[in-house]
Amino acid sequence: MRLQVKGRNLEVSEQIREYAEEKMGKLDRLVSDPTRVELELAVEKNPSIADNHVAEATVWTKGPVLRARETSADMKAAIDQLVAKLERQVKRYREKRRVAPRRHARVGVPADAAPVEVPEDDTMIVKTKQFAMSPMSAEEAVLQLELVGHDFFVFRNAETETINVVYRRRDGDYGLIEPS
Repeated sequence: MRLQVKGRNLEVSEQIREYAEEKMGKLDRLVSDPTRVELELAVEKNPSIADNHVAEATVWTKGPVLRARETSADMKAAIDQLVAKLERQVKRYREKRRVAPRRHARVGVPADAAPVEVPEDDTMIVKTKQFAMSPMSAEEAVLQLELVGHDFFVFRNAETETINVVYRRRDGDYGLIEPS
């Protein structure tokens, strides 16, 4: 496992780096093939935030990409909570792979859905992310969505080779957006 520890708004000390390597080493045993792990440690400068130590991790594997973010008043506690969250994600992923639910096969978006109007004010893009998209089924995309803990997941559909989006609906089910 290649672990990269970065600091944002702080200089990562050797003691914290060794602590992070020790704790993240637990994941090496749980995940059979972690190719790369990126750990970003940060300190929020806002004095009104009590839990100002932030630990974020991205774990690239041959299967899913695992992401987690934890905050605490102490950096070591944030790392501990982060590792615990990633361990839960790995266990959930393994369990889902065993069960392989087919319940959310293909949910479509109605063709007569009204377009969404965006008000023209001073909105700006404040963050840009880039990621590689490997082809996968909609069921695998739902699994990835659950693992990363987001409300939507963009993926390349293995059947149609088009870019699709799965999203979590308010009722707890999932939706699939396909281009027409």
